[in-house]
Amino acid sequence: MTRQEIEQEIKNIFSREFEIENPGMDDNLREKYEFDSIDAIELLLEIEKMLGFELTQEEKKQAMDIRTINQICDYIERIIQTRKTAG
Repeated sequence: MTRQEIEQEIKNIFSREFEIENPGMDDNLREKYEFDSIDAIELLLEIEKMLGFELTQEEKKQAMDIRTINQICDYIERIIQTRKTAG
């Protein structure tokens, strides 16, 4: 999956699941869109669907400090890379 494909899919998830259209890549999701911990759990479930596998507890913990779409994309790229290396 390319960075561009990841960004597009994340934006699609935000539109579909959270009714947030065209969020800025560096907008603080909590401040600008009132994105809360329940939303974050929902997002992780959507990321699992997108990737086609369950995230480990450690991978989920790594998501706790994410605040922007760019950080979400970085996070997904890291997970994909880690799984490729491990697999």
